[in-house]
This record gives sequence, structure tokens and C-alpha cells, in this order.
Amino acid sequence: MSNQNRMKAVNAVAELHRGKPMAAAPVNLDSYAEDVFNTDCMREYLSKSVCKKLLATITKGEALDPAIADDVAHAIKHWALERGATHYTHWFQPLTGSTAEKHDAFLEPEGAKAIMSFSGKNLIVGEPDASSFPSGGLRSTFEARGYTAWDPTSPAFIKRHENGATLCIPTAFCSYTGEALDKKTPLLRSMQALSISTKRLMKCFGLPEERVTITLGPEQEYFLIDKHFYLQRPDLVQTGRTVFGATPPKHQQLEDHYFGSIKGRILAFMTEVEQELWKLGIPAKTRHNEVAPAQFELAPMFEELNLACDHNMLVMEVLRQVADRHGLVCLLHEKPFAGINGSGKHNNWSVSYGNKNLLNPGNDPHQNAIFLSVLSAIIEAVDLHADMLRASVTGAGNDHRLGANEAPPAIISMYLGDQLADVIDQLEKGTPTSSRQPGAMKIGADTLPPLPRDATDRNRTSPFAFTGNKFEFRAPGSSQSCSGPNTILNTIVAEAFDRMSEVLEKLKKSEFNAGLQKHLQGIIKAHKRIIFNGDGYTDAWTKEAKKRGLPNAKTTMDALRCLTKPENVAVLEKYGVYNQRELESRFEVFLEEYHRRIRIEGEIALEIANSIIAPAVAAEYGKAANALSAAQATKLTAGAGTVKATATALGKGLDDLNKNCAALKKALGGMHEEILAAMTDLRGTVDSLEQLVADESWPLPKYREMLFIY
Repeated sequence: MSNQNRMKAVNAVAELHRGKPMAAAPVNLDSYAEDVFNTDCMREYLSKSVCKKLLATITKGEALDPAIADDVAHAIKHWALERGATHYTHWFQPLTGSTAEKHDAFLEPEGAKAIMSFSGKNLIVGEPDASSFPSGGLRSTFEARGYTAWDPTSPAFIKRHENGATLCIPTAFCSYTGEALDKKTPLLRSMQALSISTKRLMKCFGLPEERVTITLGPEQEYFLIDKHFYLQRPDLVQTGRTVFGATPPKHQQLEDHYFGSIKGRILAFMTEVEQELWKLGIPAKTRHNEVAPAQFELAPMFEELNLACDHNMLVMEVLRQVADRHGLVCLLHEKPFAGINGSGKHNNWSVSYGNKNLLNPGNDPHQNAIFLSVLSAIIEAVDLHADMLRASVTGAGNDHRLGANEAPPAIISMYLGDQLADVIDQLEKGTPTSSRQPGAMKIGADTLPPLPRDATDRNRTSPFAFTGNKFEFRAPGSSQSCSGPNTILNTIVAEAFDRMSEVLEKLKKSEFNAGLQKHLQGIIKAHKRIIFNGDGYTDAWTKEAKKRGLPNAKTTMDALRCLTKPENVAVLEKYGVYNQRELESRFEVFLEEYHRRIRIEGEIALEIANSIIAPAVAAEYGKAANALSAAQATKLTAGAGTVKATATALGKGLDDLNKNCAALKKALGGMHEEILAAMTDLRGTVDSLEQLVADESWPLPKYREMLFIY
């Protein structure tokens, strides 16, 4: 690789801006959800009786009647063929963190002819090779059988490509022995657990049984760079992040990119992304420039949790595919560039009972009591299981992001805002001490002070923040599936709801309000340590959190250990979300993935340093040495000292480069801590050399080019 290639890349991008900009696709709202077999399609393609039974499964959780499988399959096939599909696939989410699909043609030979066939069995179950996906020991090469099972609560959809279309059927993925091998199955189990526990708690308040709806609005952050630059960066191609790169003089410190005017090329990309998502029934709502240069965000409207998780996986896929068509590359790594903001996925979670959002304070004492009970239970859940929440968002990429300038720290805490924190303080003390609300707060007798939707400020440093009618879990990384964190969140809240129900179910009607108030006071007193409304980035908070006894798992290795703690295993087993083998498998899979990613990063850093950086620095050193020799031969003194200083600095840098490469090579035979330390030392040397070597001789695209030329 030479600087000539780098400058060709710069010129190629510049040429794009001299030409006619790519036009944005016209908006067509009639195309919304046209590639989704949704409720309207069911009513059109199914008989009334079959449609009624299928909708009962989807909306009420009733068991699927196997007698309707062939009718549903025939209808979906007919619908898909009309839209150009030639193949179908069971679309699932293995423990790789991405999605998987194996395409089968509808075609079936029938004598000398062929027909398009799709049976109920094809719809309901598939059989991919389970041993080729990460399983943490649940499956071995000689135990290959696994199954995909149709998830009717997430509608089938069409994925289009240049030469056709494929029918995608969302499915769960399990082993021959029944253990979950995917991210969807535990999520569905946790949703069921929380639904049961919520109904139980609401019954304590005398409410009739209603449907429980868990909703999610995941905000997706990402970077875009031009493909010409990407292809000149082996580290980005191999790992998704830059292992080398000096921070440019201007990056995000002027705060001029956030919410700034969107460039035409990027706007064309965003518009096409939205059109693709809308066809898939994904309600993409918001788009904007993020804080870092070349960083952007897409936010959808809230949807039911399972569907929202599926849709977010599709959002990431569409972002990558559309970027490619626009000559761009979408980077979803949590920290693609050092020294500037990384990318997260803000997990906006809430629970509704019937048409009532349980995280929205009501207008009467009864509703207030329910809100405060739900809030207190969540406080208890997060405090008791902060370690599991932290483990649910761990990974090599997120280790670079958590605790940096744009992300919450690894210490899990809760932000409530001043007004709600004062309400909680009143609730705990039960005395008229509040300056905001006069008089003692009594559950079931007094209403809360008005809490409008924006009753709280926003705290970007809080991992788990109440934002008016939902909780925003800000710790998940941009590349991660939403299923993992929400599986844990649902389960620990279900446990807290049940613990509260056990107390309330024993109370007589006449003593209910007083007993509830006493119980909530006990929860707040025991678990208020998790509430923190201040700046999570300060050293003072780290010290205070330690004093409070809050866990601080700074790295993946620290965070993962909690998955096999007996008390955590017991909770997840109790609610049928994971069994012990499944948890042990996750621990093994995530641990192995972490080690592999670190090793890959170390190996590509060594390769780039040896085969790309070292030759460029040696050539530059040779030029400086030759210039110094020429000056000495001609007895020139002017400038000779400067040339000598440059040659000396380059020579020392070359020696340091060689020494650090040798250290990294040795570290690659050891543990991950050694690899990370050696990579850090090597990066320091390479980034210093980038600022020393003549610009015309540096072989890799620089930050100032990748982040600003697009």
C-alpha cells in the first residue's frame, strides 16, 4: 500500500462532489409495510376462521392450532409469490450477534414439470446445522441437529435484492435437546415471565386482567465513511475499528456536527434507508447528525419488544446495504475512531397494562400508587441485579465506549431527575420535609405533584435513566442485539413484581394503602443507593459508588463472571428464561468471542505495523539520512541540524516500532491483557510517527480524511 493509493481515494471522493449528487428516492407512503405479511394481509389472504385463530395466537398468546398451519403457509406463499419471491428462509438470530438465513426454493419437481410448494411443516420448523454456530458446548460437530421454530408474533417479510426476493420467516433456534441457541428464545421467555408477574401485581390493585405490552424504542447510532477510504484501511475491514490513527486538530470539540445541516450525499442515503425500512413496516422516525464527525443516528417509533428487536436487526442490515449502494460504508462498531464519541443503542423500555403505561404517573391516588409501586420495584430490580444488566451489554467494542465522553460508565446506576427523586425521598421518610410538595405523602390518599412527560432533565452519564414515561438504558452498544439486555431487564423486573405481590396479597383491604406505603418505604431505604442524579464521569462518583457497594465491572472479563453466580442462575432458572446449561454456554460463547476479537485486533495491528507502516517510515528515514549525508558532503550547515533532528526522530521511531512489534508478537501468545497493553504501546508509536512522517509518504487514510471527506 502506498500514499499514491491514499491520494487516489481522496481524489475519488472529491470527484463525487464535483458530479451530480445522488438524488433522494421520492417519498411514497403507500409502500409502507408492503413487504410485510401483517394483519391486513392475513385478513385478505386467510379465511375468517383461520385468521381469527392466528390473531388469537399473536395478540393473546394462545397456543398455535396446528390444524391451520397448511392454510397459513399457502396464504403466505401466495402473497410472497405475488411479490416476486422465489425462495423462503427461516430468519433467526444465533449467538453470533447477527442474523442467519438458509434459502430454499419454493420449487418442487412434479414429474416433468415443477410447481411452487410451501407446506405448513416448511413454515413451522426448519433444520439448520446447529454445530456450526456458537453454542458454548451445547452442540458438538457430531451433534449437529438443531431446529428453527416459527415465531408467529413477528410477521413474515420480504427481503429484496437485485435479482429477486426472499420470504423471511422470523424463527427461534434451539438444539435437538431443546436448549436455546439464539437470542430470540430467551427474550420470548422473559416477556412471558414479565407478563405473568405484571398481571399478578395489577390484580393486587383490584384491576381486571388485561394484556401486558412491553415496548421498546431503540435509537441506533452509526458512522459513515467513504468506501475508498475503508478499503485502504485493513483494520477497519478486519475489525470494524481503527487500531491506529492520530486524532486530528479538529474533530468534535467545536460541537458543530451535532444536529447540523445534513450533507446532500448523506441525506440521499438516509432517505433511501427510510424508504427501505418503511417497506418492511419499520417506523423509522428521526434522523440527524450525531456528536462526532461522520456520526449519525436513526430512531424509530416504539413497538412491541419482540418486533422492535427483530426490526433493529433489520435496521442494521439495511444501513449497511444502502451505504454500500451509495459508495459508503456503515460502521456499527462501538468505537471505530479513538478520541471521539463512539456509538451506542439507547434502549427505551416501558410496560403497559391494557392501554395504561405503567411508567406514566396517573391523575388520581390509585394510579399514583400503581406508578410508585412499579417504580419502586424497578429500583429494587436494578439494584439487586446491576451486575447482570452490566453483563448484558458487555463486549470488546463496548469496553472502549463505556465511561468515555459520550457513554455512561460501567457502574450501573439510576437517574430519576430532581422532581421524582424528591417524591421518592418523601415516600421513604413519610414526613412533610419536601420543599416541592407540602405535607406528608400518603399512598392512596394524595396525588403526586404533576409530572409532565418531560418532568426529568436528561443525564447522558446515567446508564439507566427515567425519561418521563419510560426508562432509557443507555449502556447497550451500537452493534449489539437488543434482545440480550431486554431479556435480563424483563426477568429482574418480573422477580421484583412477584416479590411485591407476595407482600400485597397478604394484606387485608382495610390495611392495603398503609401496608403498601410501608413496603415501598422499605424498598427505597434498602435500594436507594442505586439512585444517582449527578455526573457519572467524575472520580468522586467512582469513589462514592464504591462506598455504596455498587459493582464496577470495567471490562468484559469482569462483567461476564456474574453469569454463573448461583444467585443469578437461580433467578433466570426460576422464570424459565435460561437453564444452567444455557447460561454456562453463554458465558463460554461470550468469553471466547471476546478473546478472538482481541486476538484478531492484535494480529491485524501487527500486520499493518510490519508490512505497511514500517516500510513507509524506513523510506522516510532513508530520505532524511540521504539528505543529511548530502549536506555533510557539501559542508552545508544551514538546515543540517533540522534534517539531523528529523532523521534522529524517525530512526528512534523506527526502533520503537520494531521493539513494540516484537512485544505484540510475543503478547499474542499470551493472555488478552498482554495483547491489549502491547497494542496500546504500539498504537502510541504509530500515531506519533503519523505526525512525523511527511504527509505525502503516509500510507493509510487519516482521521481528517475519513471523518470529514464524504
